Parts: sequence; structure tokens; C-alpha cells
Amino acid sequence: MKIRVGIIGVTGYTGGELLRLLLNHPQAEVKKVTSRSNAGNDVTQVHPNLKGQICLVEEQFQIDAFLEGLDVVFLALPHEKSAPLAKELYQKGIKVIDLGADFRIKDSEAYEYWYELKHSCPELLPESVYGLPEIYKDEISKAKIVANPGCYPTSIILGLAPLLANEVISNENIIIDSKSGVSGAGKTLTDITHFPNINENLLAYKVGNHRHIGEIEQELSLLSKSPVLINFTPHLIPMNRGILSSIYVTPIANVTQKDLDELYQEFYKNCPFIRLRDKDNLPQTKWVQGSNYCDIAPIFDERTGKIIVFSAIDNLVKGASGQAIQNMNIMFGLDETSGLKLGGIYP
Repeated sequence: MKIRVGIIGVTGYTGGELLRLLLNHPQAEVKKVTSRSNAGNDVTQVHPNLKGQICLVEEQFQIDAFLEGLDVVFLALPHEKSAPLAKELYQKGIKVIDLGADFRIKDSEAYEYWYELKHSCPELLPESVYGLPEIYKDEISKAKIVANPGCYPTSIILGLAPLLANEVISNENIIIDSKSGVSGAGKTLTDITHFPNINENLLAYKVGNHRHIGEIEQELSLLSKSPVLINFTPHLIPMNRGILSSIYVTPIANVTQKDLDELYQEFYKNCPFIRLRDKDNLPQTKWVQGSNYCDIAPIFDERTGKIIVFSAIDNLVKGASGQAIQNMNIMFGLDETSGLKLGGIYP
């Protein structure tokens, strides 16, 4: 029997990407979807690219009726909105994959600092698992609540994990320069995402106080087993999809390019969605567009003695909906690549 799926908050980009990918999943079926803005209408009214692929009316949301007959629910909601729903789902024994931020940060005080509000269900934080399969696959397989990582954190944590877990680099002076396509900001129009403002433009934003910093530092510190502070600067670029992170770190021992290559190959040897690149084929967002891959290239700069790690993902797939489905597969004991065996869209 197929996994019976519900999506709450289907109207946005991540909701639409969930639908697109799940329609091609051999072992899952989307049974119910809902959102505030399109309730009572066919889901293809807000996702016209899927017309002819699915015919499903968004339900007027009433939680008990919505949950009936479902095995798993994806929450594609803003922060603060997911936690109360996740609590009800958890109590009813339905598995939850939250694409929002409510369960990513494990310390409720840290959550309050970064999101400027109190967590409504702090008692559930220990019950949730951070949904980065390359690091937490075993924990995800037993989880009832999975906190799907943010898009920037996915590209950064995967880029740095082998170095920090193996104590190759200093925890200090980690400098991260990330550039994201506009879809990462969501559907709601803002001043910086308005076409005349972002077209032919490149800008940094939320320097030093981006909310993903708390999540990134939490996970990097766990990998390192000691506190990690980062300098993280996100940039918005005038393209639809993709994140490229360039990460600058300092080794604490002698290292060669061969050492780095072997380290990353060993660390990610059982990770089907990690593709390692090299100096002559540095990661490009175009190569991962539409796919669940993360392309990584660790480069040793002999002249400066620094390591530069390049990491590329599609922010809507590996950075959101594709990773969420990867987590679903693991939670239900499926091959983690099921429904996700898609190459990038090129050119």
C-alpha cells in the first residue's frame, strides 16, 4: 500500500515542489492538501504547471477531518505556525515533516533569540530530529517529527561536515559567502524581490543576524563537539533557483588536496545525493537545478594555506522539498532515493 500523504500549506513554492516530486513517487500518493488562500479550489489553480498531472481540491481545513486516513503530513508553513499543528499530529500518531523552522533549533531560548518569539511547544523539541540524512539517517528512521533543514544550512553544513567531524580545521574564522536565487525568499513580494529591484542586481542582506545562523552554528558545533561561530553573509541574485556557498576555513594540521579528496569520499561514500567535484569542475547551480543533489568541491589553496569549500544545491529541492521526501523515504523504510532519481535540468 502506498504512503498516504497530506500537505498543509501547499500554495507556496515548497508546497508546489512537493506536489511535483510526489506525483512521480512510486510508493506515495498525495491524498489531501490545504492552504488558507486557495481552500475550496483545485490545487492546480495555484500550481498551473501541474494541470493534467493531478486533480485535487484543497480542503477547507479542519484538522480531524484532514488527518483521517493519512500516514504522514508535510507542514509547509511559516515559523510559529507549524508547532501547534505538529503537536496535534504527534499526539495522533501521524508522522510529521516540518519544512518550517519551528523544530530546527533544539534550545527554546536560542529559538526565541533568532526568531524573536517564544516556542509554543518546547516539550516536543527533544522528540524531533534534524532532517539532514547524510548526518542523521539512523535517527530519522525512528523519528515521528523531522525538522527539515533550511536551504542555506543544507549547503553549508554538508560542505563543512567532513572537516569539522574529523577535526581538520579551526572552529574560528569560518567565513561563508552564500548566494541564493529569489525563490528562496518565498512567494510573497518584498521590496528586494520586486522584479525591477532584483533584476540586474546583486545584494547582501541580513548580515550578521540571518535566522539560519542559529541553526548552522548548532549543527556545526555538534559535528565539532565544541562551539563554532561563523561569519555568514547571504546574497540575493537575479535567478529563480539555486544556492552556491563559498566557505573559507583554516586547517589546523598539514593537509593536501589528496587528503581532502579522500576525506570527503570516505565521509560521503554511502550518500547517494552527494556528488564530489574538483578544481577543474567546480559546483554550479545549473548542474543541480531541479534535482536533489548537493555538489561539493573542497579545494586546498597552497598559496594561502586555506581550504575553500564550494557547495551547490537547488534551494527548492535539496534545500527544501526534495530533502523532505528523502526524509519521508527514510522514515518509512524505503530506499532514500525513491521518487528523487532526477538529474539536473540543463541548460
